[in-house]
Amino acid sequence: MQLTGDRFTSETASFGNDLSTLPNFPAEIRAPAGTLPGVSSFQLHFADHDILTPGDAPNVLVAMNPAALKANIGDVPRGADIIVNTDEFTKRPMAKVGYATSPLEDGSLEAYNVHPVPLTTLTIEALKEFGLSRKEAERSKNMFALGLLSWMYHRPTEGTEKFLRAKFAKKPDIAEANVTAFRAGWNFGETTEDFAVSYEVAPATRAFPTGTYRNISGNLALSYGLIAAGRQADLPLYLGSYPITPASDILHELSKHKNFGVRTFQAEDEIAGIGAALGAAFGGALAVTTTSGPGVALKSETIGLAVSLELPLLVVDIQRGGPSTGLPTKTEQADLLQAMYGRNGEAPVPIVAPRTPADCFDAALDAARIALTYRTPVFLLSDGYLANGSEPWRIPDVDELPDLRVQFASGPNHQLADGTEVFWPFKRDEQTLARPWAVPGTPGLEHRIGGIEKQDGTGNISYDPANHDFMVRTRQAKVDGVQVPELEVDDPADDAGTGARTLVLGWGSTYGPITAAVRRVRGAGGRIAQAHLRHLNPFPRNLGEVLARYDKVIVPEMNLGQLATLLRARYLVDAHSHTQVSGMPFKAEQLAEVFKEAIND
Repeated sequence: MQLTGDRFTSETASFGNDLSTLPNFPAEIRAPAGTLPGVSSFQLHFADHDILTPGDAPNVLVAMNPAALKANIGDVPRGADIIVNTDEFTKRPMAKVGYATSPLEDGSLEAYNVHPVPLTTLTIEALKEFGLSRKEAERSKNMFALGLLSWMYHRPTEGTEKFLRAKFAKKPDIAEANVTAFRAGWNFGETTEDFAVSYEVAPATRAFPTGTYRNISGNLALSYGLIAAGRQADLPLYLGSYPITPASDILHELSKHKNFGVRTFQAEDEIAGIGAALGAAFGGALAVTTTSGPGVALKSETIGLAVSLELPLLVVDIQRGGPSTGLPTKTEQADLLQAMYGRNGEAPVPIVAPRTPADCFDAALDAARIALTYRTPVFLLSDGYLANGSEPWRIPDVDELPDLRVQFASGPNHQLADGTEVFWPFKRDEQTLARPWAVPGTPGLEHRIGGIEKQDGTGNISYDPANHDFMVRTRQAKVDGVQVPELEVDDPADDAGTGARTLVLGWGSTYGPITAAVRRVRGAGGRIAQAHLRHLNPFPRNLGEVLARYDKVIVPEMNLGQLATLLRARYLVDAHSHTQVSGMPFKAEQLAEVFKEAIND
């Protein structure tokens, strides 16, 4: 199902539509077939205009078995098309999911346009000439379904056929079998009388600025952003990582790009991964470690060491459902307070959060800018929804990318009272409070490192209470002083110039559902303002002033109100939380109802 969705998405992107996807799959490698927890689905929303979410209610559902029907029918609106693989609607598969009678025969689907299609039988019949076993032939039924959907929506086919021949290049018979099944599905749609309508969705030419676009997932965009950051900083990129869902794709992708000065190290555990990355940072590399919430817990001591050493390090957290192992393949935003406070002592760390899959590229560059400029570890908080979802991305020109080059320390930077020139590893830049970055092996720049408190300036071990107080406050001041853009507010005023009384404030992947919901409320005549945070530590300088302008502030989050807690503590504002921790993103209609109630309250 994921392959089928990927191919439909790729063809849709190449056609020029705007799109948003929601891959949804079990955590188990071989989930129980035919059961509700074992359903793997792929939702795609595409249009000839700007869209923001994978959609609340699919117009077409392809149910490959009874479990797929039961798991998804609740989202399908009345009057929608449901294509069912009738070969799977036998007594045993239906009993597995609690169907006492066939939903295809008991009238429960009367509100929908049901298209019964024996997908398995038709696929096997189409592939008779290949001499495949029944089991081998059955595997191509997803391509039959893809061909049928491609006909319904006039999707290009050449790209999928080329992809299949490349994917199965070593097994040409299997490649041609899949191509044949794909064409058979297309021809079935063309010749059957069951489908009275097909749809044409024009390219979204007005939704995009001029440029070259490609379909991209959040993890791929983040990987490219890290590579671009390494090139723009003129530094080798080093990834120390341990595989963990949903962050592993970044390790997989970066391992392909040695030609860009990328070195990847798959460590034996999370602690070794970040330890190697911090060592690379000490050695003068742009260092990255990737993980999810459980891995952050294991890395916390080394993140604290990076705070103490004041070295640049990117900690990429692709958030997932917790606690503990939790929901490995489902999305959540519940690591914000862990990123903010999840270390012993006062260990402040800047936090950056992308808002869309394509924005992961820019967020990676921004996180690298902060880490390199201020010599500090930086959290980059993505999540499973962004990581696996995809959308069109305009490929930027290199000239548009920021200059991230830094100057390493090259000689003495301090003069003692007797006139001796020495190197002080903790003598700071007056503007950024960053300490010098001295690459090991540079003559005359030898200095101590370690986790014990340093003396200001010299970096010598110090247990002096006043010095510790000064260093703690200095490290905090450095993070507080990180330059981030002011918060922009979308608040359309009425004819009298009066703005809204209610503000919706989001962060991370809630951007799409919030923005879609705000559009719906405004379309119905409601007045509501919207703002979205990329920088969560430090907050934008004008955030307090923005919050004070509104009578009511609503904060939708996929946690139990972590950002709202921070806002209440910092700005003494009565932020109203709207939370969800179902492992799925918000639906736009759901949020629109919440916003309407808030406006009318």
